[in-house]
Amino acid sequence: MSIFQGINTTGSALTAQRLRMDVISSNMANADSTRGKLVDGEWEPYKRKSVVLQAQESTTFASHLNAAKSVGDGVKVSGIVEDETPFELVYDPDNADANEDGYVEMPNVDPLREMVDLMSASRSYEANITVLNASKSMLMKTLEIGK
Repeated sequence: MSIFQGINTTGSALTAQRLRMDVISSNMANADSTRGKLVDGEWEPYKRKSVVLQAQESTTFASHLNAAKSVGDGVKVSGIVEDETPFELVYDPDNADANEDGYVEMPNVDPLREMVDLMSASRSYEANITVLNASKSMLMKTLEIGK
């Protein structure tokens, strides 16, 4: 295990949580976008996206032998997926995107859920900053031992 392993692990978590906050911000910004993507010549509303995280595993043979002693290698983003929840139909006959019955398909984004997810990602980011500062402090104390 490297002396910088804690910093590397925390760095991967910070990167993942920042991307998660970016995707949530995009969801919130497009919560009312009825024209998200052109599919088969017709506009489809914006689809909510979410970040999928997974444990980042080391690929060396030695790391597999020492797996019982390992603290982990952090996280990585395995993908950004679209939510397949059906769109909500809202009656708005004056909307340019309304169908022949006057209904508009609205994005499957729930602003309340996005706010909760954003708060969770933000708290995770803050916790990882605290871990990073603690790791940095321990490394500095380690360097002072030799004085």
